[in-house]
Amino acid sequence: MFGESDFRSGFVSLVGRPNAGKSSLINAIMGEKLAITSNTPQTTRHKFRAIYDSDDAQIIFVDTPGLHKPHDALGEELNRSAIKSLEDIDIVAFCLDASKPFGSGDKWVLDALKKLSCYRLLIVTKTDLADAEAIQKQIDEAGDYFNFDASVAVSAQNQEGIDECLKLIETALPLGPRWFPEGTKTDQPIEVLISEFIREKVLLLTRDEVPHAVGVSIDDMNYNEKKDLSSIYATIYVERDSQKGIIIGKGGSLIKEIGSEARKNLEHMLGNKVFLDLRVKIKKDWRRDANQIRRFGYGEGL
Repeated sequence: MFGESDFRSGFVSLVGRPNAGKSSLINAIMGEKLAITSNTPQTTRHKFRAIYDSDDAQIIFVDTPGLHKPHDALGEELNRSAIKSLEDIDIVAFCLDASKPFGSGDKWVLDALKKLSCYRLLIVTKTDLADAEAIQKQIDEAGDYFNFDASVAVSAQNQEGIDECLKLIETALPLGPRWFPEGTKTDQPIEVLISEFIREKVLLLTRDEVPHAVGVSIDDMNYNEKKDLSSIYATIYVERDSQKGIIIGKGGSLIKEIGSEARKNLEHMLGNKVFLDLRVKIKKDWRRDANQIRRFGYGEGL
C-alpha cells in the first residue's frame, strides 16, 4: 500500500482506429456499462471520461472517437476531439484490435502520436478473438513501427489482462491528488449518457444505411418522486425519409423495440422506473453541418 504521499493520479487517453475496443475496455475496467458499444464505426462521438478509483491511485480514462481519415464534417469534428484529448495527458494508450492485421490505418493513428512526450502504452484488445501467435505478431509489428514504453494484451469480454493493464498504468502515473471525489464514475452530464444509450440501440437494431445518420437529442426530462419515475422525451434525428421509415418500422414496431431496449439500460443506470417517449425527425444532411454537429454535442460539441 502506498502512503498518502505516494498517491498517484492522472489522465490516460485511449486512442486507436474506430472499433478498436476502447469503449468495451473502459466498461470492463469500470465493472459496469458507462460507454456505448457497437460494431459500427464512429460509435463513440463524445470525449468521455471514466474515473477509476483504488486505494493507491485515481485513473481518469479518456475514451475518444476513433481516429480515421474523415469523409464529412462529422468525421472532422470527431478527429479534432480525439486529437484534443491528447493535450495535457500523462499516458497515451494505443488500442490495437488483435483480430485484425496491423495496417495503414493503425500507422496513420500512430503517426499522430509521435510528437507526444508522455508515457506510451500499447494495449492489444479483443484477445479472445485471436490466438497467442497472432497477438504476439500485433505486439511485434506495432513495436517495430512505434516506440512504446510497455505493452499489455487484454480481453474485455473475458476480463483477461485487465488487472495487469491497471497495474502498468498505476505504476506509470505521476504522484498527484484525487482529481474527482471518490466514487465519481464519469464527468458526462446525465442527458448525454441517456442520449447515447438511445443511440446505441438504434445502432444495434438498424441496417447499414441508418447508423451514421443518427443523432439523438433529449428534449425534456423530469423525475416524479412519489411514483419513483423518470419521464424522458427524446428525438432521434436522421437525414432522409427512408431512414425515418426504417427506424419507425412497420406499425411502429422498431421504434418500440428501440425504446424498450434503451429503457432497460436507463432504469439500471438511474435506479428507478423510466417512461421513455421517442420521436423521429428528419434533419437533412446534418453530418455536413458543423453547427448542427455541435448542437448535438458531438466531438468537442458545445
